[in-house]
Amino acid sequence: MAVNGTPETLQVHRLPLSKYIDALRWLPPLSAFDRFVVLAVFDTDSNSPAIEIHSLTRSNPSNLTLQSSWSSPSRISSLKVSQTLHKPLIAASTCSGSLHVLLADPVDASIESEVSVPEKTLHVGPISCIDVQENGSQCVSVGEDGRVNLVSVGNSNLSHRPFFDSNGLVSYTAAKWASPMEFATGGLGFGLQWWDQRKPGGPASQFKGNWAHGTTFGIVHSIDIHPSRKHACIVLPVMICSEDGILAVVEQGEEAIELLAEPCAINSFDIDRQNPSDVMCSLEWEAIAILMRA
Repeated sequence: MAVNGTPETLQVHRLPLSKYIDALRWLPPLSAFDRFVVLAVFDTDSNSPAIEIHSLTRSNPSNLTLQSSWSSPSRISSLKVSQTLHKPLIAASTCSGSLHVLLADPVDASIESEVSVPEKTLHVGPISCIDVQENGSQCVSVGEDGRVNLVSVGNSNLSHRPFFDSNGLVSYTAAKWASPMEFATGGLGFGLQWWDQRKPGGPASQFKGNWAHGTTFGIVHSIDIHPSRKHACIVLPVMICSEDGILAVVEQGEEAIELLAEPCAINSFDIDRQNPSDVMCSLEWEAIAILMRA
């Protein structure tokens, strides 16, 4: 994570939308000149969820152009993107428990194909979180039902296998790949688990919720892993967002640098990996904000 600029050097573009934003991601670049964003949206008027791909130009970042849309059978609970050998990959899980993988056209970002795992196959109830490996070959899914599943992504199908089932004794709400064989999960009780596919049967290691003094209670909402320091829980600086409408960068021994202050909650954000100074946020009031270096 890096935002190479202070609040004074960042331009903020607010884009009101007519739909609630459940999740958003920068799509891996198709070319040096094209930029696309993926939105998981929910139309409250028609009660219809969808995934939309919009194009964005640096010369006019206040204008999004819809390129393609895919109707989801249920509201999106988790959204991730990756890059296969030839095409961008979009993975989405739903509140009804289904998993969908979409491939986008490398030229115009139109959705070319979709494969899925139906609801009630991977989890009982909603899928809390998914994560996709960088090459798009494998996906991990977790749920509050205590199940951990691995899904292999093929050219025209998905194959899945259960990796662990706590039978409801532990609930998982977050997951993140650390390597092709290892991933981390978090959940209720503020615990973290480290998994290794070479060591099935349970977590390879785990950290219970006593991070500071005494016992810590809460929920792990998200996990990020440093690519070169995967066994470190946190490597500063990091970016955070809050229900108070604050987007900020936290550095060791320094006051938090406030990048954005909104009158509503900032529900999520994504940093463009190709242009780390560009950040996109979803706002509670049916809008997104895009921060770019001036």
